[in-house]
Amino acid sequence: MLTFLLDPLHYEFIRHAIAIGLIVGILCPFVGTYLIVQRMALLGDVIAHCVLPGLSISFFLGIDILIGAFISGILGSLAIAGIRTQSRVKVDAAMALTFSSFFALGIALITVLQNKLDLDSFLFGDILGVTQTDILRTFCIAVPILLAIKLFYKELLFYTFDRTGAQAMGLPVNTIHLGFMAAITLTIIASMQAVGVILVISLLVGPALTAYLLVKELHQMMFVGAIFGTLSSITGVYLSYYTNLPSGPAIVLVSSSFFVLVLLFSPDRGLLTNSRLLTQKRNMS
Repeated sequence: MLTFLLDPLHYEFIRHAIAIGLIVGILCPFVGTYLIVQRMALLGDVIAHCVLPGLSISFFLGIDILIGAFISGILGSLAIAGIRTQSRVKVDAAMALTFSSFFALGIALITVLQNKLDLDSFLFGDILGVTQTDILRTFCIAVPILLAIKLFYKELLFYTFDRTGAQAMGLPVNTIHLGFMAAITLTIIASMQAVGVILVISLLVGPALTAYLLVKELHQMMFVGAIFGTLSSITGVYLSYYTNLPSGPAIVLVSSSFFVLVLLFSPDRGLLTNSRLLTQKRNMS
């Protein structure tokens, strides 16, 4: 067993993959928890695709692609908010339109600008190709976001469950919303190297949803989700190493497996445990 755990660690790329997986595995559930509670889980997927035009333009200009990705992601979230507030269009339709428009624009820009952007790595991630610089950059993104969540936890909690009440109490709800969009965009950027934009929504939502079935408090959901996120990342890397599966999809599959197990066997909300309890009650009556 010890050999099974230690053998992969002889390789530097595995150590790097586990390091960035730990960071992303903690960060994504903390941010994803708010998305789930606000019933905006698909927003993460939309923003993940909105970063493509910024990536293409920044790659063409020769600047850090993360700068372009951040600007593009924020513009996408602002477009959704603008359509939602300035028209009769519902939020789901606004997200669908923004998603398709930005993604199509990104593909078009890659073709027009003739960028040699590695779309496979962008879409599906390349966690085994991360460097120490990538790890440091992801860490520098994660720490301020987690610190902001800790410092403004009460304000975020109030905003999440009662936006109207928060506004009536004088909280700057528009600033909070913009900050939240920035946090989501930065989280997606931090996770792109690990699992890519297509699969990042799974890390944002999967571990947090798993925790949602086990606990009731928001802060508990964050910490339990972070445990599942880190376990998914580490287990996915080992699974990839021993089975030759792509690392990003392997991480997502492990995360989804945790959710299915908890969905079936959760003590309070599990499908099988609940049906068993109902059967016992009927037998007793």
